[in-house]
Amino acid sequence: MTIFSESLAALAPEYDVILSDVWGVVHNGVAAFPEACEALTRFREGGGTVVLITNAPRPNGVVAAQLEHFGAPRSIYDAIVASGDVTRNVIVQRPGQTILHIGPKRDLATFEGLDVRFAPVESADYVICTGLFHEDTETPDDYRPMLEAMRARDLFMVCGNPDVVVERGDTLLYCAGAIADLYVKMGGDVLYAGKPYAPIYDLALKLAQDARGKAVDRQRVLAIGDSVRTDFAGATAYGIDCMFVTAGIHAAEFGGRDDPDPDAVERVLVAAGGKPRAIARRLKW
Repeated sequence: MTIFSESLAALAPEYDVILSDVWGVVHNGVAAFPEACEALTRFREGGGTVVLITNAPRPNGVVAAQLEHFGAPRSIYDAIVASGDVTRNVIVQRPGQTILHIGPKRDLATFEGLDVRFAPVESADYVICTGLFHEDTETPDDYRPMLEAMRARDLFMVCGNPDVVVERGDTLLYCAGAIADLYVKMGGDVLYAGKPYAPIYDLALKLAQDARGKAVDRQRVLAIGDSVRTDFAGATAYGIDCMFVTAGIHAAEFGGRDDPDPDAVERVLVAAGGKPRAIARRLKW
């Protein structure tokens, strides 16, 4: 039977670093969660280091501004690493190549300051997908004709946000990961720039070590997140502990945000191939 832990304070002495997810843990796309912000602040006040690790397809500076807009205090983190940062690294490594960008205009910040030329599917050298053009009204199936044209040219795709869905308030919206997964099923070649893949964790640990001024022992690193596919799988593959939050994107699958079914939670996590260090309804101190 799954046992829920409602206290980060009980775990805090075992860890020097927290790698915390943002969307679904710190905020819901509308407003910050006060208890989560308090928990991360108090962990830092006790000498811990917090790196926010997010699959947002925009650079960390844009994520910081968004956190401020949602009411999250600056005291909750030492550093931020986003999928957008990893995506920018890929662009730098492919100089002179043209890009087909799939995603909303707000994600154009990903390309700011870089030598980038955009092109249509007929002539682009590769593709960067940061999301759906209109996530409120579209589904991944709307992109099949474009993906078929990409497959015909054997275009490589960088997925700037491996999340399949994300919360906006109480609504789930499709993300770039849903389009990328469909492209993979069609035989396309995709690099996923964020969680659960190692490059974003490598960068997060480097930032944590810079903040602490010394090396970090992975056994004293705790990942916190609400996604089985990205947060839980990523932490497990990277060899670090995980606190899994049930009130995020899997809430309906678990039976509700406030009173999840422990057996349902356990079934999903066992099927995912591991066991988190702790399971909490929400992040709180």
